[in-house]
Amino acid sequence: MAARKDGMHYAPKGKPNPVVSKGEFPFAAVHLDHGHIYGMCNGLKEAGGDIVAVYDPDPDKVSRFRERFPSARAAASLDEVLNDPSIRLIAAAAVPNERGPLGVRAMEAGKDYFTDKAPFTSLEQLEAAKAAVRATGRKYMVYYSERLHVESAVYASELIARGAIGRVVSVAGFGPHKLNAASRPDWFFRRERYGGILCDIGSHQIEQMLHFTGAKDATVVASRVANYSVKTVYPELEDFGDALLRMDNGATGYFRVDWLSPDGLGTWGDGRTIIQGTDGYIELRKYIDIARDPQGDQLYLVNREGEFRFALSGQVGYPFFGELILDCLNRTEIAMTQDHAFKAAELCLLAQRLAVRIE
Repeated sequence: MAARKDGMHYAPKGKPNPVVSKGEFPFAAVHLDHGHIYGMCNGLKEAGGDIVAVYDPDPDKVSRFRERFPSARAAASLDEVLNDPSIRLIAAAAVPNERGPLGVRAMEAGKDYFTDKAPFTSLEQLEAAKAAVRATGRKYMVYYSERLHVESAVYASELIARGAIGRVVSVAGFGPHKLNAASRPDWFFRRERYGGILCDIGSHQIEQMLHFTGAKDATVVASRVANYSVKTVYPELEDFGDALLRMDNGATGYFRVDWLSPDGLGTWGDGRTIIQGTDGYIELRKYIDIARDPQGDQLYLVNREGEFRFALSGQVGYPFFGELILDCLNRTEIAMTQDHAFKAAELCLLAQRLAVRIE
């Protein structure tokens, strides 16, 4: 129930679909500052990964984590995890402005790195990670969960690949969230630490625009941020942001993100994506179909053949995690290319930097 009310603890569980044998892919979790670490580890475990260690400076966080993942031994330090030659990948959900430097350390220790979004809070951190990838040959992967861990979004990719709506020319994304301020840690309200709303939850939206349009790059045409509702209580928080992007292949993208969802909503956010093609369109109602069906993962398709609705919860699965494990083992880029992960991060940082503040 908590996960329905608070996106910070969104951790989908799919069906086990191992791509490796037991013991073939040991991984560790460190810096458990965001609840997304549970979704990240669920996905890797269901794909056959073995979670063998966990570290966080807060022993209570470690204890709660081990209740869910008892196979993870409690490490005494981050160095203990980094220096363990058996561990192939480090999964982390650190405070946002610490994710980039932590990833560099992990890669320099010979580990692939899998971080919660947003992967960086500055362009300087992004450049440091790029340099570390080039120097070490390791991966810096990002948990863009609003596509990777949403079955309707996975199925949308399949439909687009099959030509169900023709060429994608526009993507509109909507990422509203409930604030639930009382449950948030202090860093959540500190601009330097969370990076701004377009950098943070905007990263989901830009990643999807690149993916669904097939673009390799984009230009931020305009972006805006505001603090409409909590200015006197949390002056550094941005509770609204939007942006318009022009993709390098001619497609356009618009997104809106906010912390303004009302308490009456049955889940933590009515996330939607509308994908317009030359021969039809798709709408994703990811987490709820308001006033109709509390179950998320609803996909609506309209094309030349007619109008269709697909209820996809429990039907598609989450192939990203198995693909990531195999990419780490085989040094391939099936799950996500490094260029794509970094480009989505770069564009959200640019959107944040260029944003006009609405007073």
